[in-house]
This record gives sequence, C-alpha cells and structure tokens, in this order.
Amino acid sequence: MHSMTQRVSMALLMACTTALAHGQELEPRSFNNLPIDQTFVFVGAARSDGDLSPPGSSPLQDAELTIDGLAVGVSRTFDLAGSSAKADAVATRLCYEGEGLFRGEYVEGRRCEYADPRFKLTWNFLGAPAMSMQQFAGWQQDLVAGVSVSVNAPWGDYTSRQLINAGSNRWSIKPVLGMSKRYGTRWQWEAKLGATFYEDNDDYYNGAQLQQDPLYSTSFHVIYNLPRGWLSLDANYFTGGRTTVDGQKQDTRQDNSRWGVTWSRPLMPRHLLKVYASTGVITRIGNEFNSFGVAWLYRF
Repeated sequence: MHSMTQRVSMALLMACTTALAHGQELEPRSFNNLPIDQTFVFVGAARSDGDLSPPGSSPLQDAELTIDGLAVGVSRTFDLAGSSAKADAVATRLCYEGEGLFRGEYVEGRRCEYADPRFKLTWNFLGAPAMSMQQFAGWQQDLVAGVSVSVNAPWGDYTSRQLINAGSNRWSIKPVLGMSKRYGTRWQWEAKLGATFYEDNDDYYNGAQLQQDPLYSTSFHVIYNLPRGWLSLDANYFTGGRTTVDGQKQDTRQDNSRWGVTWSRPLMPRHLLKVYASTGVITRIGNEFNSFGVAWLYRF
C-alpha cells in the first residue's frame, strides 16, 4: 500500500509545480497513470538566481535577478472517456530583487507581487485506464501517452509603469504531447513536446504593444525508482519566443537548454516531499540562472 500511495501522489506533485516560464519547465512524471476521484493540495517554495527573464514581460536588459516564489495548488483526478485525467490550479506569490540596464541607465529594485494563476488539464488517452484506488494497487504501467493543456490567466499584479511585473497582462496557452514508459520495477523514461502561444499585450511598458512568437519546447526525463521514492535526471530545449514592440522586432529569440535533477519520497502514507534543482547549459538569452525548490503534497 505504501508503494502504491507513493506512485499515486508523486505524479500529482509534478502536475502542481509551476515554473518561471512555460518553456523552462522540467517536470518529470507528468504523464503517469493515477487512480481517479483523488484530491491533492500542494505547497512549494523555490528560488531562482542569475541572468534571467522576469516572470512577466520586461524591457530590462542584462537583468541580474533573485526571485523567490511560494506556490499553492490543488489537483483532482477523474475519469475522461475511460482513461485517467486530472485538473490542476496553481496560485503563486513572487518576491524579486535585482538590477539591470534600462535605456543604458542602471536601475535596481525589490517588490513582492502575485503572478498569473495557472490552470492545467491532463488526459492520458493511451495505456492509462481509469481505475479506483483499489484497482490501481495491482496495476503495472507499460506505455502511457497523453496530452495536456495549461493556461495562464492575466490576473496577476501588473502595471505598465513598472519595468518588472509578476503578471504578464496577457493570456497564454501551452498544449503538450507526452509519452512515458516503464521498464521493469526500477527504470522509466518520459518525453514531451509542447508549444506556448501568447496573446498580445496592448499595455506594455508606457502603453506600447508587445507581441511574441510561439515558444517551442521539448523535454526528456530518465527516472530511477528507489525502494522509497524516486530520482530523475531532467533535460529540456526551448526555442522561439521572439518579441515585437510597436512593430519593431527585438533580438529576443530564445535558443536555450536546461538540465536538472529531481528527488522525491513519501514521508507518511498521505504526505510526500520533493526537492529539485536545475541550471542553464545552453543559453542565447535569459537562461543563465540556477533554480532550487522544495515542495510538499497531501492527499485527501
């Protein structure tokens, strides 16, 4: 029962996790099967430090930032067309401080704000039948394929008078296609392809219009299941996302890659802990930063 509870809850923990930008996510076990009719709550804290793009849209150049985030989320699993599915909602509070150049002038500051909330729907349409907790206890995964759609709503703190905002003042949507396969009792891999599409921001800094090309991403995870918990090596690549401000194309196309490690284990039958870290390995713009985080999940 302990092993089954671990398998159930840890995939949900990944689904709750939010990142600073969609293309930079490193979320292992996003497409694992789960028993239906389960509810989870999630609390996570993370720090990112280095040369990175702020969570919202910013005209800063050469920004050196430290961003501390606290995220709270809830997830629910359910039956969708005979296969397992889950819905997630996450709210995040960010505190950031840093410095950079704005039109050649040095600027610095510190502020705490609410980021845009995130909503996500995941459906494992192949190899993940909808099962109760009791049925799931004896099930063994082979190949699972699924899709997810996440939406960031423009409800976070934002003003066009500020150089940095936690909110983005625009909708974004990210569809993802993923596959996961398990080998024996220990090894598993997962691969994902996704793209983030952005609405225009018609109230960018000082009332300008911001447009952004889609950001395309892929990620791969190699997971080793420990006697209690699991360990994952994670890598991704994302490209695109070039911005245009008032019709003028900016030199902001991303061509970046990150790698990281994730470790998790159950604490008690209904409690789980996750610790993760990542860093940039290939950088064209805004990716030379390190991230560290810890998360706790409780299953009702």
